[in-house]
Amino acid sequence: MASPALPPLVLLLLFFSAFAPAESQTCSSRAFTKNRLYSTCADLPHLSAQLHWTYDPPTSTLRLAFAAAPTKPSGWVAWAINPKSTGMVGSQSLIAYRQSDGSVVAKTFNVSEYGPIRPSKIDYEVANLEAEYARDGVMVVYGEVKLPRGMTRVNQVWQVGGSVKGSSPDVHAFGKENLGAKGTVDLLTGVASGSDGGDGRMRKKNVHGVLNAVSWGILLPLGAIVARYLKTFNSANNAWFYLHVSCQIIGYAVGVAGWATGLSLGSKSKGIVYHTHRSIGIALFSLGTIQVFALLLRPRKEHKYRPYWKVYHQTVGYAVIILSVVNVFKGLDILKPDQKWRTGYIVVVSVLGAIAVALEAITLVITLRRKMSTNAAKPYNGASNGHENGNQQSLV
Repeated sequence: MASPALPPLVLLLLFFSAFAPAESQTCSSRAFTKNRLYSTCADLPHLSAQLHWTYDPPTSTLRLAFAAAPTKPSGWVAWAINPKSTGMVGSQSLIAYRQSDGSVVAKTFNVSEYGPIRPSKIDYEVANLEAEYARDGVMVVYGEVKLPRGMTRVNQVWQVGGSVKGSSPDVHAFGKENLGAKGTVDLLTGVASGSDGGDGRMRKKNVHGVLNAVSWGILLPLGAIVARYLKTFNSANNAWFYLHVSCQIIGYAVGVAGWATGLSLGSKSKGIVYHTHRSIGIALFSLGTIQVFALLLRPRKEHKYRPYWKVYHQTVGYAVIILSVVNVFKGLDILKPDQKWRTGYIVVVSVLGAIAVALEAITLVITLRRKMSTNAAKPYNGASNGHENGNQQSLV
């Protein structure tokens, strides 16, 4: 008979459904402990998060459950209302995290700025705040929030992170998913909308990265190669100088555009500071500007200060190249693009380096040959003097 095969099949289906990954569950299929039920739920558009809630208009009370998977098991999840803006700064947050003893706790945080935050009171009265770890790796925050009367549409922000230092959640990632984790929710109609504001900022970051990689990271080293090696060849004439100046001026102009884009990003991300990347960028802009003015103050070849100017110009130029390459990699570490972009830049730098090494060998050979031919063309002073002395002696 076929009926005995049914129970094992049912058990198998139940087994796989119990251990299904979190992202396979929709908000309507999620069940909570203690028989908690909510009238409305929404699958949020980023970070595979869910918001469940029941809103009671007479008391202006929002009873909610926020569910999301932290970046790591030791991480944290957060849901917040921002009464004045759409970002994280100024948000009144409910954050759940795992403590050092392994237990999961939820606390309130008034996020007044980016950086280290600690538990603090928020603008709303909160009751029954708790958290738990579900079997599917999702962390859930429960709570009841007393809202101002008539506040039925709120700016919501949510986030996940990977680590906690003491009772302070560490900084989260800044990928597209993280930057887009904000929007609005209408507590009466149940409509929750996500924000694509992270796309614009990410686009600006990409523009900043491309401009600086092309200018400081490629054009300026290429201009230095032109200046150092092409002038050795007689056929280059003065063309090497104009090519060198063109690479440097174009590189500097594009680099200034990239630097300005970085300033704009920094002004819109208060509290987020990449100190090393920023410091190197400021140094590059300063040294690059000095180089441009140095071109206008270049002494003539016969001027007594020309050798000193040349040493200064080359020293600053090589410093700019080294700092440029280092800062491009610092930017790649921050931006975290696909590996192909890092690999592509490594290939470009390697090709420029290989060209420089090859031209160094070629110019060395050319220089040595010219010295040898010049020495061979000079008369031998000893023989000449002897001949002259002999003539003088014969005349005596």
